[in-house]
Amino acid sequence: MRHLLLSTAALLAAALPVLAQEAATALPETIVTATRVPTALERVPASITIITRQQIEERGHATLAEALSAVPGLRLAPSGGPGQQASVFLRGNSSRSVLVLLDGVPLNDPSEANGAFNFGNDLLFDVERIEVLRGPASSLYGSAAVGGVVNLVTRRAASRPFAPYGELAGGTQGTVRGGLGATGTIGAFDYLASANGLRTDGFNATARRFRNTLNERDGLQAGALALRLGWTPMEGTRVEGTLRYRQNRFDLDSVPRDDPNSTGDDRRLMGQLRAETRLLDGLWTTGFRVAFTQDRRAYVNLPDARSTASTRDHYRGERLGFDWGNTLRLPGLGFATDGALNFGVTHAREEVFSLAGNTPFQTRVNAAQDSTAGHIALQYRLWNRMDVTAGLRHDAVGSFTGATTWRAGVVYHVPELGARLRASGGSGFNAPSLFQRFGTIGTAFRGNPNLRPERSLGYELGGELDLPLFGRPDFATLGATWFQSRVRDLIIFQGTSVANVDRANLQGVELTLAVRPAPWLSAELGWTITDATDARTRRPLPRRPEHVISATARLTPLPGLVIAPQLQFTGRSPEGPFASYRDDGTSFTTERRNKTGTLFNITASYVVREGITAFVEGRNLGNSRWEPVNGFQTPGRSLLVGTRFGF
Repeated sequence: MRHLLLSTAALLAAALPVLAQEAATALPETIVTATRVPTALERVPASITIITRQQIEERGHATLAEALSAVPGLRLAPSGGPGQQASVFLRGNSSRSVLVLLDGVPLNDPSEANGAFNFGNDLLFDVERIEVLRGPASSLYGSAAVGGVVNLVTRRAASRPFAPYGELAGGTQGTVRGGLGATGTIGAFDYLASANGLRTDGFNATARRFRNTLNERDGLQAGALALRLGWTPMEGTRVEGTLRYRQNRFDLDSVPRDDPNSTGDDRRLMGQLRAETRLLDGLWTTGFRVAFTQDRRAYVNLPDARSTASTRDHYRGERLGFDWGNTLRLPGLGFATDGALNFGVTHAREEVFSLAGNTPFQTRVNAAQDSTAGHIALQYRLWNRMDVTAGLRHDAVGSFTGATTWRAGVVYHVPELGARLRASGGSGFNAPSLFQRFGTIGTAFRGNPNLRPERSLGYELGGELDLPLFGRPDFATLGATWFQSRVRDLIIFQGTSVANVDRANLQGVELTLAVRPAPWLSAELGWTITDATDARTRRPLPRRPEHVISATARLTPLPGLVIAPQLQFTGRSPEGPFASYRDDGTSFTTERRNKTGTLFNITASYVVREGITAFVEGRNLGNSRWEPVNGFQTPGRSLLVGTRFGF
């Protein structure tokens, strides 16, 4: 495996200058997640994927999990359909090592036992774009940003007084999806309000291969409300308030047998108030934010013919955060231009109350902790072709630990060849969750208040090359990135508690190819090769497949018609002992590998008239029964027909 990674990276590095005879540079796209300073995408020394609102609609992505499925370096592991648990492994890092933001506000639920985010819950109706930063980002965002950051950016207000938008769709499995919203600007004030929902009977999440399956469907009822009010009294000064509420009610299955009356209710309320102004003729931008999240989860399993047991589990997690951020535009220094210094202080308090299970194995957590951090980052452009960044942050978590993290990177532009070369490195840390520190399970388990944070050190080297061919200046863009990371002090269950005992070695290659052979045709191909192993045992880590390949295309054969097919291949992935099941429902006591899986989706949309679009979405058209997580089957074939409008 290691030889394959090194050989592939070396081959691509050698091929880049050979393939380029002349080149055209792609139009820059501005992002904020990677540096906290609005920066053109091509000048950021990090691996970034941007999913725009146009792509969300043309590809038929209704949920966050669907939208992330084709991101290079990212492996999605859902345990069922929409609303069910879905984990993300970014560059082989654990699912608790990905930080999720909404307009910069952390969304990871403090009451989740490992601090991981559930990617199966969120709908995208009010989301304008998704920015995915791969690689350690703790120097910017602190704990949990070991593998990377996913930032959801909500829709912006329209410049006119009233701009409505919405959609309505229905299809197989009793699915109905709809939403209605409006934005506008009236003088110095602007607003956004939206409501959306999804209802479906769904599919049976438990694999059909199990001999004792009931084949009962696991449905979902999901809804979300969003409201944002903004005030811009003068140029460069803005005050904005946001509220967002989401609630999902869903059926649950267990493995290896169905559970006909197990249900869940997952709610989140998020709000923020932020103010920002420019000082010193725009050289200094300073802003303050106060934000909160409240997560409520409840799971109920009543007695049935298969089991007389009854459980009612409740989880409550809250976070209150304060953030003071600044950007100072720096003067040029001859060969150094476009300088910016970003610095700030953040403080957050997390509280958790959980009560789950029945005695004598009842799980309890009732705890809180504070964290305070200061961060600083510097960026400059040198000789008008090299962009450099460096950042440092120190986090003090509770009274038990502190962590200092860093990140540095460089992008070197070769416009003569249409090439961009990137190199970066950084450290990360992941504080233990409140359950890991203070949780109890009857008398059989006690958390470890003396846990240390998980820590990582990672590097990446890569680049992109624009290829003009057949008379088209933007015919193709070829990309390759090699990454490596070492993670230590991993937290695992040990005996009747948890301890920092494990280490992991992660490395891989992300290969991308975007082709634009004709004005009516474009396609993207991504291939991620990952080698993730336990540093002590040398065994592969569970649920990290060696190969993930995704292919997407955009065809416009007629004016107003867009056809967007998507093909996803996931290679074999290991499962730990007792996590793999035979067809009769018994578990294997040794490590196994999940089989490969291929999914094919396609969405077609047609502009009926200006502002009105009709669409058809087909999912898993091959009706694959692939199990992304052993025992949990991917949803079957489905079709949705609808219309959306926006004026």
